[in-house]
Amino acid sequence: MTAFTAAFAELSPHERYKLLCASVVPRPIALVTCVSPEGVVNAAPFSFFNVFSEDPALIVLGLQHRPGNRPKDTTRHIAAAGAFVVNMVDEALVEAMNVTAIDFPPEISEIDAAGLSLLPGLDVPVPRIAQAPFALECRRTVSMAFSATRELLVGEVLRIHARAGLVDHSNLRVSMSDYRPVGRLFGDGYSRQNERFDLRRDSYADWAAKNGSPTKNA
Repeated sequence: MTAFTAAFAELSPHERYKLLCASVVPRPIALVTCVSPEGVVNAAPFSFFNVFSEDPALIVLGLQHRPGNRPKDTTRHIAAAGAFVVNMVDEALVEAMNVTAIDFPPEISEIDAAGLSLLPGLDVPVPRIAQAPFALECRRTVSMAFSATRELLVGEVLRIHARAGLVDHSNLRVSMSDYRPVGRLFGDGYSRQNERFDLRRDSYADWAAKNGSPTKNA
């Protein structure tokens, strides 16, 4: 079997999607809640998502439009309200998260369909999912459109909520054994984070003491 290489300019968008989603894994899942102008709470999962910065505290979301450059509910509601909540997904929430991925009509709340409950936001006018292990209240800061179907949203985190027992109040450490987050793979695939290991990062002085100083480039 030979190694694989491909120039993305020679691949279709679908082929690029397959390779990117299967190689960049696992990805965290943002179960985003937002509110429509009519007051309907919308919930939708996104795996093109990550934390970007701590100062300022920023997260990024990759938003996809429907064919014909028609923004989906989440994109439209965040643009109108300027606020949203990122609810993280763990093993206990993953089945309900999968229900929210169904293409419900705009007037139907995925929260009700998935049997979830809500708690009010404190710094944003958007509720969070009560069952979520962590919830990040966010303010929309900027959106950048890169094509007719792809938009990058940057949100500032104003407040974090955590389920009881997940965060040590004295040192702010998170109990990963109690958290049990779920990662997104590709297709119908997801991953549990049951196994973890630690790697100590040496300083250069410690590394050089164990390995010897490398020869400088000429």
